[in-house]
Amino acid sequence: MPGATAGIVFRGATVVDGTGAPGYRADVSVRDGRIAEIGSGAGGKRVVDAGGLVLAPGFIDMHAHSDLQILARPDHLAKVSQGVTLEVLGQDGLSYAPVDDATLDTLRGQLAGWNDDPAGFDWDWRGVAEYLDRLDRGIACNAAYLLPQGTIRMLAVGWSARPATESELDTMRRLVATGLAEGALGMSSGLTYTPGMYATTGELVALCEVVAAGGGYYSPHHRSYGAGALAAYAEMVDVSRRSGCPLHLAHATMNFPVNAGRAGELLALVDAALDDGADITLDTYPYLAAATYLSALLPSWSMEGGPARTLARLSDADTRERIRADLEEHGSDGCHGVPVDWATIQVSGVRLAGNAHLVGLSVAQAARQAGKQPAELYFDLLVAERLGTSCLMHVGDEDNVRTIMRHPAHTGGSDGLLAGARPHPRAWGTFPRYLGHYVRELGVLGLEECVAHLTGRAARRLRLADRGLVRLGYAADLVAFDPATVAAEATYDDPRRPAAGIPYVLVNGVPVIDDGRRTGALPGHAIRNPSGGRHGSAR
Repeated sequence: MPGATAGIVFRGATVVDGTGAPGYRADVSVRDGRIAEIGSGAGGKRVVDAGGLVLAPGFIDMHAHSDLQILARPDHLAKVSQGVTLEVLGQDGLSYAPVDDATLDTLRGQLAGWNDDPAGFDWDWRGVAEYLDRLDRGIACNAAYLLPQGTIRMLAVGWSARPATESELDTMRRLVATGLAEGALGMSSGLTYTPGMYATTGELVALCEVVAAGGGYYSPHHRSYGAGALAAYAEMVDVSRRSGCPLHLAHATMNFPVNAGRAGELLALVDAALDDGADITLDTYPYLAAATYLSALLPSWSMEGGPARTLARLSDADTRERIRADLEEHGSDGCHGVPVDWATIQVSGVRLAGNAHLVGLSVAQAARQAGKQPAELYFDLLVAERLGTSCLMHVGDEDNVRTIMRHPAHTGGSDGLLAGARPHPRAWGTFPRYLGHYVRELGVLGLEECVAHLTGRAARRLRLADRGLVRLGYAADLVAFDPATVAAEATYDDPRRPAAGIPYVLVNGVPVIDDGRRTGALPGHAIRNPSGGRHGSAR
């Protein structure tokens, strides 16, 4: 395989450069990890016949959950096979840096449904700088990191459902400032996940002031994607305005039947804020189902104090009944204020072999098979699995998905979970699904516009000085795909199938997919905030 110093030329490609401009035919030469020439007759030691292929910037996954799997399986076929050359980790307010030993131990259990807890894994970091250094030891694609607000609150406040004291808020401010100085590009929140959801609006504003001063952006999973979704989005816009912090709305969907066809109301809110001078972008995935860990549906009061207290409550009959009423009758805050429909909640991954037969079943189906009520099955499973179960939630709306992806502030994010027996196919299929289904088959977006959403627009949000475009001197993060055949092959029944129609992917000038085959090369590295927590551009 050629290395980064060996010249490669893509001959006769249709260049779609990430700006939204019409594609054009050209030869593109790569040398020393950079785009060296664009034009007729560009040279290189190796020539790839790119006739019939589109050559585009590598795709940027604005919302990834590969925090552990990119280290456990660094060839990262799930992402590079679909053309991803950079992903943003540390999402939804919960990740593994900064941590202390006790917090890390808690997170390993809490997030097992998202990320697994790999046996024998070397947890040799605690801070952000150490985590980014670990990425630099060898990964297939580049990775950036957001500070997880829930983890930071866990360190400073613990699992108490109360406002932070001024002293605790100062501790969180220091942790955010340190994380930005060590290379994080911003901060995320998961405001339907404990303990981050216990934060007040004022607390979020205070932390976002530090993020803004450090040149970062704020990416919240806000307080509801169901009942109250518009109010939850409005709160995040308010946080951005009050703090002066750029805002990136994570997986900006309108879910559950209560929000069917209401995407226009969300976009009107975004447009009004943009017209008023706000700096807002958003991402979505091109699927209807959501995915998370199964215990996320629980009401927040039942999770106060941490996982051990939660398991104790789930083992108490009277408390179970109170939780059941919140879930099934009132709509818990963990279930976005909507009474749960157990037929839409599908088990996607378990920790215990004895529960493997439940994978692929809805909670309603599993309960019928077991002769139990759905809530009883749900509680028993959480206790047996010690909260480490993952699930899909079939709660999306197709009209909303199509409407939001057309917006000029839109970017692409897989929100992909790689753990579990049957994870969501978006982890392997998000970017080819945009290009194959929504561009070629449905015409929801034009090709050049879609590529701009997935590349140049995302790079601007991340303040990348030399990525996201096919431009002379830029880093050679490139994908070559066949616009006639590119497609997501991953399905809900078989979610780990690589994409079709993507024969070449380069990261920092090195092929990681070459003629449709993985190379095993690990040319990726951490993308750091270069400004030392001050305004600047990432590289």
